[in-house]
Order: sequence, then structure tokens, then C-alpha cells
Amino acid sequence: MKQSSPEISVVVPSFNEARNLRPLVERLIPVLEDLDVSFEVIFVDDGSRDETMDLLREFNASDPRLAAISLSRNFGKEIAIAAGLDEARGEAVVIMDADLQHPPEVIPRFVEKWREGYKNIYGERRDRATDPKLRTLLTRLFYRLIDHFGDVALPEGAGDFRLLDRQAVDALLRMREKARFNKGLFAWIGFKTIGVPFIVEERAFGVSTFNLARLTRFALDGLMSFSSIPLKVWAYAGMAMSGLALAMAAWFFVKTMILGVDVPGYASLIVSIAFFSGVQLLSLGVLGEYVARIFAEVKGRPLYLVAERVGGEESPRANS
Repeated sequence: MKQSSPEISVVVPSFNEARNLRPLVERLIPVLEDLDVSFEVIFVDDGSRDETMDLLREFNASDPRLAAISLSRNFGKEIAIAAGLDEARGEAVVIMDADLQHPPEVIPRFVEKWREGYKNIYGERRDRATDPKLRTLLTRLFYRLIDHFGDVALPEGAGDFRLLDRQAVDALLRMREKARFNKGLFAWIGFKTIGVPFIVEERAFGVSTFNLARLTRFALDGLMSFSSIPLKVWAYAGMAMSGLALAMAAWFFVKTMILGVDVPGYASLIVSIAFFSGVQLLSLGVLGEYVARIFAEVKGRPLYLVAERVGGEESPRANS
């Protein structure tokens, strides 16, 4: 028999978060109960190798409102969030991390704004004291690039911690692209949006799995998903180089007519060949990145596969 839909769903993507889950639940459940609404919490185990799934089974046995799905392998946080949104049945859906850097105590403020009519309420980071300085610098650089060259404007300090109205969730569920950049998707769907300031807390246990290489890949996905400037820039570069070549040709023609033929230098020739070869290979590499994304989309593989379900109801979008 189909259960009635809760008013609030909370989606928590989790990867090797066994030590953080119990402290999270101990803080999250009282906050949700104080709201005096029906709710469900959906944990998405993204291929964890620790005791994450064992704990989630334990939670569901003691409280059926705590459900979980286990993906067949690690698909990445962006896909895990999509899987959680597929499962969520609430009229509003909260997305938050499992490491307690997203304070559950902010959720009532999200709900307050939702009841005022906002449909896309994001947590607005007030500082980045918990991030390494290099990561903070690169993050700011990325946001500036997106603001100048992207198709959408990303609110300063916005992340995955947010509440989405059912209308906004349904809009996101229509987007099944493989190279997902959720921050861009959240901005792209629009709807009535507002930020709620919060202070990022220290991770309760463990360290972030987002190293520099993964963050770089994530940034490329974001830039290429919401901007064609990496492709267009080579057209401008080609025109600039063609203009420079024509200017050099004119200069050498005039010089030869006045001073006669000059013996070309070997070093300058090799440097020129190496430079332009590098430019060509770099432009081909950018083109290859876009082609690779097209290839991934046309294969038509599902976003994820569910290995196990604990509580809740099977979504019609599961494994899609």
C-alpha cells in the first residue's frame, strides 16, 4: 500500500561517513520533529567501503522515517544527489552533507522561507575558514569565470545545502545529463530564490575526499556544462594568430624588398613550430572534452544503479 507523502524530505549523500552519521541523526531528528511536520530522511550510500550501510539499516530498524538506498558503486556526489531527489516524496526537499558542515539547525529557516513562497532556498556560506587557502583562491577564480563566461549566474556562497520546492525538484528530475554540475542546475531552473546565511562547521570526523584533481575535474564539468567559451576562445585565438602572421608576412616582404634576403634563424623556426603545435593540440584537447561529454550522453546509460534499498518506496526513476 502506498504511503502518504511527507511534507519534508531530507536527502543526505554519504560516502564513507560511518563516523558522522550517528551525530548527524542525533542533531537532525530533533530539529525536524520541532518543525511539527511529517518528514522522511533519505540517505544515499554512494558505494561506501566502511560501515555506512550497516548503520543505515540500524537507523531504519529503529525509525522507519530514516530510509536509505545503496548505489552499486561510487558514482560521485552529484549523481548521489540526483538519486536522492529521485527517491524523495516530500513537498519540499532539503539537501545536506553527512559530515555536519551543513548545520541541521538551519533547516527551520529554510522552511520559514519556503512557507513565505520561495521555491529555491540555498544556504549562503558566510566564510571559508574551513577550506585550505589554495582551495579558497581557486574557488573564487572559478566563480568569476562562471560569472563572466557562463550561461547562468551562481550566487556567491551558494552550494548544495538548500531546500527545493516540489516544483523545483520536478524540474531537476527532467534533467538526466551525465556530467552533472548541480550548482549550475540549481541556478538554471530559476524559480523564486533566496539565500539563508550560515556558518560552515568543521567536519565532525574524517577528511574531504575532494582533492585538487577531483575539484579541477568538477570545475571543468561546470564550465563546459554551462558555457561554450572554451570552444569559442580558439576562434578568437585563431583570428589573432592569423592577423599576427599576416603582419609578419608584410614585415618580411618589406624588409626583403629593402635589405634583401635574410637567412632565417633555426631557433626562431623551432620555437614557432613548437608554439603553434602546442596551440593546436590544446585546442584539440578542449574539443575532445566536449566530444567526450557528447559520447557519454548518447550512450544512454542510466545515471546510477541501486544495489540495495532500506525502507521507503521504490522510485519509478530508480536506475534511470
